[in-house]
Amino acid sequence: MYPLLRRAEILRIAQAQGTTSIAQLAQALAVSDETIRRTVKPLITEGLLVKVHGGVMLPSHLEESPFRRRMHEHRAEKEIVAQQICQLVQDGDSLILDSGTTCTHIAQALRSRSRLTVITNSAAIASLLAQHNGNRVFMAGGELCADDAAALGEPVLAYIRQFHVKYAIVSVTAVDGAGRLMDAQPWDVEFTRAAFGQARQRVVAAVHAKFEHSALVRAMDADEIDMLVTDAPPDAHFAQIFAAAGVEVRYPGSAAAPMTVAPEAEPTPPRGLPDATCHPSSGAIADDAHGEPHHAR
Repeated sequence: MYPLLRRAEILRIAQAQGTTSIAQLAQALAVSDETIRRTVKPLITEGLLVKVHGGVMLPSHLEESPFRRRMHEHRAEKEIVAQQICQLVQDGDSLILDSGTTCTHIAQALRSRSRLTVITNSAAIASLLAQHNGNRVFMAGGELCADDAAALGEPVLAYIRQFHVKYAIVSVTAVDGAGRLMDAQPWDVEFTRAAFGQARQRVVAAVHAKFEHSALVRAMDADEIDMLVTDAPPDAHFAQIFAAAGVEVRYPGSAAAPMTVAPEAEPTPPRGLPDATCHPSSGAIADDAHGEPHHAR
């Protein structure tokens, strides 16, 4: 195929799909990934395409897509991450889940587990896991975002801080070249920091396509998490960053040793709540940002 025809076909596919990956374009045009990268580079320079995680999109699609569309973006990779998390979480465990699409896929996978105690600000996740297999689900209340039915605001953070859990599992918008975990919205960062303050193991779930990208707000550095769960081995650069930070990286075939977590103390319920696998926080976490309009990850 002539280069001009290849350019036109790439633009046609982007127009039809909104967002498309380098691998998908290579398969559709029967060329190598490198050929696609060479072809899209001038299209990006000319402003006809915009570079995104692992692919390209039209400029008109630059704003973050609605929740349902994001559920389909990198769906296979997110489902792989979800299965890795499902191997980590055992029956009877307690955890906090954020409202991102990756965590929604994780919640779907966790329906195979039983007797979980789940704290979340996502109505979608709560509906997936409540009244199922003996689970106990605590839904943080607040203003619900129209896009993803996630609760927002200070009441959510105050509610989260009543609990102590085994795992806090969150998603992020991007992982930049320095290994920093980035988010699109300050509110998501506030939730992540509050959740991490209440968990014995801090887990970030991110597909590999989010690596080597950035976003508006720094959520945390690599040394502020305990585990990164992804769908493919990180390259040597990121492997070195995470190893230096003491982060356990899990992906299919990683043969990671089982995480050692101290036995849970006898749980006591938060004041005013029914008995749960949690206990009141011994201290609050300082806020350093204020809520903003919310876009789920």
